Amino acid sequence: MERRKFIALVSGAAVWSLIGVSEGANARGAELLMFERPHCVWCQRWDSEIAPTYPRTIEGSLAPLRRIHIRDQSTAGVLLERPVTVTPTFVLANDGREIGRILGHPGNEFFYGLLAELLKRVPM
Repeated sequence: MERRKFIALVSGAAVWSLIGVSEGANARGAELLMFERPHCVWCQRWDSEIAPTYPRTIEGSLAPLRRIHIRDQSTAGVLLERPVTVTPTFVLANDGREIGRILGHPGNEFFYGLLAELLKRVPM
């Protein structure tokens, strides 16, 4: 194996072990699913108000965003408590199970507060 590739491989393994992810462990953890549909005005508003900065927030690092078309909820790989009927719907999931949800786009002021309450339910 080329020396540079070996160093990159070993460095990558060290980083993953430092943050607690090991081979065989469920690396999925918590994620925020955004169920959306094309031309959804409230989805577009969330995209303009929150989406640009979400990945750089603490919440975004604890629960990375995954977008799912509302019609694809049966193949999302998450056990939902009930079907999603409104867009956007934000489902906080942990290890493939729904923890809670936010219906609609409550606005920039309330979104992070509601999400913080949901994140408290994620088992540590």
